Amino acid sequence: MAELNTGGGGGGKGGKVRSKKQSTRVDLTAMVDLAFLLITFFMLTTTLSKPQAMDVAKPDKDEKNDTKLELRASTAMTILLGKNDKIAWYMGEAGKSEPNIVGFGDIRQALLDNKKKVTDMYGNDPKRQLTVVIKPTEGANYKNFVDIMDELAIAKIKTAPAIDDDPKNLLEGEKDFMKKAGIL
Repeated sequence: MAELNTGGGGGGKGGKVRSKKQSTRVDLTAMVDLAFLLITFFMLTTTLSKPQAMDVAKPDKDEKNDTKLELRASTAMTILLGKNDKIAWYMGEAGKSEPNIVGFGDIRQALLDNKKKVTDMYGNDPKRQLTVVIKPTEGANYKNFVDIMDELAIAKIKTAPAIDDDPKNLLEGEKDFMKKAGIL
């Protein structure tokens, strides 16, 4: 708020009238309060809006390490992303269990069912949880990969998924099945 000081100045011995000097004083207390309020607001909103990302276990491309991670067949679920938004999945080892072909609408239920089976088998042992291996094929697109990562987050699969994004690494049994099903 601005104030006008009208006091003092002028008048004296002769009849000469001097013009009065006016001084202004601006009170900036409200502006400082507003500034701190805005700073607090923006600090809180930026803290709350941090992006969340899912951990992905993937080896470095430069690393020439041929050692493979051993997984328990009873806790490993392999998801093969095919063309036309189709998914083939199986539990355990390739060739020893029959793959199932589903669409993206049905994969969530398969994830939840397999997670429950593993939990029923081993309890809540953190070393024995459902581990998902994702293998996109040449017919899969990026949207399919993002959708399957979303489904893993919705199903609350806590172990980081292993991703093998080189279509050359598909096993022969996986290739044969997907060719027969028409999704490779």
